[in-house]
Amino acid sequence: MTTPTITKPRIFAGAQLRALRERRGLMQAELAQQLAISPSYLSQLEHDDRPLTPRLIEQVARLFPLEWQDFPGEDAEQLSLALREAVSDPIFDAPLPPDAVARLAQQQPAFARRFVDLYGALRRANQRLEMVDEAISVETDEGARLPWEEVRDWFHLSNNYVDPIDRAAERLADAMAGPDGVPTTEALHRHLTVVHGIAVELRPAASLRSFDVSEQVLRIDSSQPAPSVRFQLAYHVAATALGAVIREIVQGAGLRSDVARELLTVGLGNYAAGAVLMPYGHFRRAAREFRHDVDRLALTFQTSFEQTCHRLSTMQREGERGLPIFFCRVDMAGNITKRHSATRFQFARFGGACPLWIVHEAAAIPDRIQVQLAETPDGSRYVSIAKGLVKASGRFDRTPRRYAVALGCEVRHAGDFVYADGLDLTAGRAVTPIGVSCRICPRSDCEQRAYPPNDQQIAVHHWRRGVVPYELAEKPTR
Repeated sequence: MTTPTITKPRIFAGAQLRALRERRGLMQAELAQQLAISPSYLSQLEHDDRPLTPRLIEQVARLFPLEWQDFPGEDAEQLSLALREAVSDPIFDAPLPPDAVARLAQQQPAFARRFVDLYGALRRANQRLEMVDEAISVETDEGARLPWEEVRDWFHLSNNYVDPIDRAAERLADAMAGPDGVPTTEALHRHLTVVHGIAVELRPAASLRSFDVSEQVLRIDSSQPAPSVRFQLAYHVAATALGAVIREIVQGAGLRSDVARELLTVGLGNYAAGAVLMPYGHFRRAAREFRHDVDRLALTFQTSFEQTCHRLSTMQREGERGLPIFFCRVDMAGNITKRHSATRFQFARFGGACPLWIVHEAAAIPDRIQVQLAETPDGSRYVSIAKGLVKASGRFDRTPRRYAVALGCEVRHAGDFVYADGLDLTAGRAVTPIGVSCRICPRSDCEQRAYPPNDQQIAVHHWRRGVVPYELAEKPTR
């Protein structure tokens, strides 16, 4: 019995390939060199005289993973890429060869889809186990989670993307957008006044934002920076216009208390405000054009550094994903007050982060972007940036708020992350080994360790002393 020949659909992507080259500022010869083909062959591809071969598909997807999302492709190609990402996880000894992955996705698509789904379920299960594990470590349990912890976990397990709100906010932003595609402050103000009959007053006030329901007056503290004033306006626009959508999501969230549901309502309002100020499609295109330069994006969308970083962490729309990044905010005591990761990078849910992570240094040196090449215990490497920020109080008798935000991606996406340009990504000496937190970090040679990991035994020697007064056992106790 002969094996039937599997005919793959031919993929012509000349327009996308040419757009990619022009967006990257490359000459035909330069892109041809990266793809290991001749300039004449590339010219034929760009004019759709020849289709992309499987080897070229693999090359383009590897070199330009974000742009590849815009290329036409069959389910087998997308499945192959998802499968390749799954089998390249550090939990496996070594990744499969690209041709073997492609052949598996093509010849056994049902198995490949189930493997990809299983890998996704594994990652979600590991995240939940970490949540339970860390909850137990601080003498609490699932039933004792505080309302704000419930809400934080809800956003985390939603991958920090809420599709109904994001799409509704994008339509709302389009209706108010100016010539540059961004809703102006005047448009936000006008929308509240004309559409909802709400008057807006900007004046010094004790609250950042307050709404008088009986008088239908929104009062905003005028001492805030302009991006903060815009955000307060956008919040009320979104909370008013998208209230029904927000309430429906809250009702179906399965939270345990009224306080948690109220906190989620506010959180979804904040999410919607960011989506109005930075509409998904427009923001995603600009982020890719600027190679995720936060300052340029903030200038374009008239948003703050933190608002822009937070929005970058929500680019998880199916079929239109952005750069997979992690994002967090850390206060001066090292507490993580915001966090999300679309990468394998994980954060401690309780206590502080790894002291070797650059975010702590940034908190002490505001308004300067720090860049770090870091490696986690699983061997994954990340380009990480951090910036210390100060939120002025507007008056002498109120202490300014100080904290730092961090943003990063895996090194395989460094070409799309402007902050990686000055780093030597191959030099071992340039890498800083970091962990999640001392409580669960397995590194035995860390000189910054605050206390031993809770899953390993320690040995104490009276006549030998290192940086810490104990040594870690080779194997965990469980």
